[in-house]
Amino acid sequence: MPLPRFSLVHGVTPLHELPRLRAALGGPSRCPPILIKRDDLAGPAMGGNKARKLEYCVADALAADATHLVTVGATQSNHARMTAAAARLAGMRCVLVLTAAGAQAPQGNLFLDQLLDAELHFVAPGPVALGPNPHEDACVAAVMRRLEQQGGRPYFVALGASTPLGVVGYVEAMRELTRQCADLGGSAPPARLYFAAGSRGTQAGIVLGSILHCAPWTAHGIAVSPGDPDKTERAVELAAGAAELLGTHVRLTRDQIITHQEFYGAGYAVPTEEGDAAVRLVARTEAIFLDPVYTGKAMAGLIAHVQRGDIDQERPIIFLHTGGLPGLFAQADRLGDPADARPGCD
Repeated sequence: MPLPRFSLVHGVTPLHELPRLRAALGGPSRCPPILIKRDDLAGPAMGGNKARKLEYCVADALAADATHLVTVGATQSNHARMTAAAARLAGMRCVLVLTAAGAQAPQGNLFLDQLLDAELHFVAPGPVALGPNPHEDACVAAVMRRLEQQGGRPYFVALGASTPLGVVGYVEAMRELTRQCADLGGSAPPARLYFAAGSRGTQAGIVLGSILHCAPWTAHGIAVSPGDPDKTERAVELAAGAAELLGTHVRLTRDQIITHQEFYGAGYAVPTEEGDAAVRLVARTEAIFLDPVYTGKAMAGLIAHVQRGDIDQERPIIFLHTGGLPGLFAQADRLGDPADARPGCD
């Protein structure tokens, strides 16, 4: 019996080739065909991978008669923005507890959070980067308690919607992608699927879904932050929880979680030269926008593997675009080129 789902992803997201990017990387003699799965176009509010995960989390919240969705993230969190949008569509309010080191300009995702009228709370970072944050925990507990005292029924959505229910969203996405690849035909099936690996909920769903739906590719996550081996263990646990929900006996092992660690640079949300170069290259060859935090680093990993000759050139590879466009606007001062000081046309 299918799990309850609140529809946020309307239809199938596109899958198409990137011929100009392939040419820029050396053409057929050096680069395999590159396909892109456009989950940046999934769902409302500028989309992204969180739409697929939130479909199941929001359905669970509605079944619990929730009045508010409460979640956490950084100030430029794509997940926070999508949770605020999903709450609006489901007839709920949203409270965001965001980690900020100081005053934040209302731009990018944070600006959209404000447009969606999410209730915003800002907390200081924890003592360990990407580790437990007591300020965040205390604020979430206080918010949940206040809402309950006011007669509300808050529902907490974990960071990145990385829960067994959220994982189911990407198990189902792999069903969609395998069908699209079959419809494309071609003499050689895709060899690899590349994607950004953050809190690992998406990765858990991709790997489990690829196995359940007999996908021809190997899933290659590109880490956008440190944290292994704990994050790999987390992916295995999340996949096990999703498998239980789906009624399958398949269980992942650690060696099935492939995550490349050499592309995240100095840490989460810290841009890299290679990631910035990938953002510019994809924009200028295919008019597709990546972001420096997630998809730019993931594309940098794909490009490096092509340039090193690590990939079978006879079989296509797929890049899963997980979104993040609003966060790009918060990088305009750093990524933008100075305007050309050319004379007018008069």
